[in-house]
This record gives sequence, structure tokens and C-alpha cells, in this order.
Amino acid sequence: MAFSLAACGVATASPERDVTVPADPTMIDFVDPSKVGGLATRTLTEGDSGGRQVHVSYPEFDAAPKLNEAVSKEAERRLHDFVRSTRVGGLEPRPELNMDWALDAATDDLIGVRLRTGEFLGANWGNSTTTLWYDKQSDQAFTSPGLLDGDSGLHGVAELVKNQLVKRGPEIDQNEVTASANLFDSLAFNRAGDLVAEFDDCQVGPCSLGRVAVAVPARQVEPLLSPAGRRAQDLVRETAMVAPLVTPKVMVSRSPDAVSQNAGSVDCKVRKCVALTFDDGPGPYTARLLDLLQQADARATFFTLGANASADPAILRRMSKEGHLVANHSWAHRDLAKLSSSKIADTLGRTQDTIAGAIGQTPTLVRPPYGAVNIDVRTVARRLGVSLVNWDVDTLDLRDRDPRLVAQRAVRGAHDGAIILLHDIERTTVDAVPDILNRLKGKGYALVTVPELYGAAGMRPGNVYTSGAVSAP
Repeated sequence: MAFSLAACGVATASPERDVTVPADPTMIDFVDPSKVGGLATRTLTEGDSGGRQVHVSYPEFDAAPKLNEAVSKEAERRLHDFVRSTRVGGLEPRPELNMDWALDAATDDLIGVRLRTGEFLGANWGNSTTTLWYDKQSDQAFTSPGLLDGDSGLHGVAELVKNQLVKRGPEIDQNEVTASANLFDSLAFNRAGDLVAEFDDCQVGPCSLGRVAVAVPARQVEPLLSPAGRRAQDLVRETAMVAPLVTPKVMVSRSPDAVSQNAGSVDCKVRKCVALTFDDGPGPYTARLLDLLQQADARATFFTLGANASADPAILRRMSKEGHLVANHSWAHRDLAKLSSSKIADTLGRTQDTIAGAIGQTPTLVRPPYGAVNIDVRTVARRLGVSLVNWDVDTLDLRDRDPRLVAQRAVRGAHDGAIILLHDIERTTVDAVPDILNRLKGKGYALVTVPELYGAAGMRPGNVYTSGAVSAP
């Protein structure tokens, strides 16, 4: 049995047969979401509350409505509990809720969705995981304990895990390990069929330990599995047999800098220019937004989330092909100013690599989530060679679900060099775009990408830009 306090990611496992044994068998081979048909990303936010930061992202599947219902209920529960436990206003740094996701498995017969939730309540991040499963044969969605053979299976796994944790010494409190469905709410299989049990921060030991996970060998766990659990174990093994072991990608050379294919067609020295910017996508309404922009011969800058981009690289290629600029909005929308320098570099670097892999160009712009910038964010940005872009016109489209209000704020706030904040994850926003485009063009504005506002002067890595006339040195 293996034990881990390592950070979670995509990796391999297997203590059996002729498969190479990796350093950490508690790691899981997550599925590439871009290979899964009929998948879309949904997002919950609290808008501009002034006191809380919320970004909850989860997947939705065309062919699994019962799983969609279970996943959305879990996301809404987390949001409700967070809102109920925090108050608005007066707290700095602001409390934050963040949820992102990964796929433990995704075949025609089986889907496993791992939801990772982070909460920041004033001191440190607290992270937890929940894994939900869908079995097509029974057409049922179920929580992780459903992989086990009822109470007997849960008690058996709990004892196996507890016995292993006893060996870890006083840093782990094995007495906290009980046959509780809430404790074992994140179960998955590695490529060898070992059952990986993940625990939330602070559940079985000091919060400083971070991720705690145990891999129960396949031969020990097989008698404790439910029929759905055995099917899940078999399908993950079968998928792994045809999938290569994942190794870290080494970037031998940097892709060319991302630029609009139509950059230079408008001279913002002689014309009034504004930049429409869209955050948090791509999402379910992005394709329609691109249609509207194409019809109006307008360009925009898309600050995409790495997690969403990895699920739909084709739409990033369309953005680039149609003259828009694809830029970086971090991997999962956590406030960068609350992260260490290493984690800032990781969330931005992963997103850089994902976008570059999709469009063949490396972004030169980053929009920090919530516009939050500190010296660490600027230092990492400078090292990565990216400029930081905020805004000076906020349409409040996450707060007010009225296309007329959104359009009114965009047009009223527009001025030569304006950077206008919008979100392509919202139907309201996309509904407002035709009115925004018509009215801005009627006022003589050219709609360009952010770098075009600065012309030959360009934009410097590490600097913060809020409009075509403003840069914080």
C-alpha cells in the first residue's frame, strides 16, 4: 500500500505485472477533456458582491443527465455553504471559493468527475476533493462510496487505510479514519486498478500536510468493490493498457508570440479605438459570440482559463484564425495575490502551455483573476514575459442579467483607448454584444485587440495596463 503527501496532478501508477512502478502510485491518470465528445463547461459566480470572490467550474455531458444533476447539485451546495458561512464587506483579503475539475475516467460506459474545491477565509487555502461517478449500465450517478460493496466494503477499505496510516507516526491521526461516507468521498483508480483514497486538508492530520492520499492495491480492494466499482476498475485498467505513461512535457523552444492576424489594419493614432475583452471562457456561448464578432468585422481579446481551454482547444484555434487575440486568465481563476510565487508561476505557466499547444502561439497578456495584482504577480509576469491587463470599463455583466444594462454600461463608459470588461460564459453578455457593436461603431470606434491600443510603443512584461492611456510602471 502506498501513501502520499504530494501535490495532485496527472501521473501514473502500478505495483502489478509488467507495468513500470512510478514514484507515487496515489496519482491518477486524468483524462484529456478535449477527447471527450459532448462535454461543456459550466460556471457559477456571485457577480460583483464586493465582499466575496467566487468561481465554481464543473463539466456537463450531453449523454449523462443524471451525472450532470449530481455534479451541479454538489457545486451549488458548495456555493450555498460558502455564502452562508461568510459575510459581505469589510474583510481583507476577501474570502474566496474556487472549484475546478478533472476527469478520473471517461468512456462510453463510465465517467468519473473529480471536483477540487478551495476556500480562502483569511489566512490560508483549504482544499477538498469530491469524486462523483456515473455508470451507464445502471444509468446511475453515485458518490465515491458507491464503488464499494455497501457497509462491509466501506469498513474493509477503512481498515486497510487505517492500518497503513498507523505506520506514518504521530503526524497522522489514524483515529480520524472511520467508515464514514463523508471521509471517503473521493475515490478513484490508478492505471493498475489500485483504489486511490484522497482526504481533504486537515481531515486526518495537520493542515500543513496538504494532500493526503492512500493507494490500496488492486488485489486487496477487489473483494470490497460493488459491481459498479469492479466495472470502473476494469475500465480504468483497460484504458491504461492502450494509453502511454504520462511524462512531463519539455518545452525545447518557445512558440511565436500571440498576435492578431489583423493587427496593423487599424491605426489607433488616427482612429478612436476600444478593446472588448472577454474573460473566463471558452464557454457554451463562445461560438455564438464569435459568429457575432465575425458578422460585425470586429476583433476582441479573449482571456481564457487554462482548464476551459484544455477542454475545447478547437475554439481557441477559431479565435486565432478569425483575428482575435487569445490570452491567459490563469488555470482555474484563483486570486493570484493569495498564492505563493511558485503557484502563480504554475497556474500561469500551465495555461501558457495549453494555449500554445492549441494555437501554436504563446500569449503575451495575462488578466489576473479579480484584477488582483501584487509584487509577486508582477515579478512572475515579468519572468514569463507577459503584460498584465485589467480594465477601466466594467459592464457588471456577472451581476446584472439584463442585456440592455450591460450594453448601456459598455457604451456609456467607452472612450478612446478603453478596455471593456465582459464575460463570454454568460448568455446575457452575448445577447448584449450586437447592441454594443452597433452603438460603438455608430460612435466611430474601431474594435481592436488590446495591444493595438498601444501601437508602436508596445506593452512591457510585468507592467499593469488598464486602458490605452494608462500603464502602471
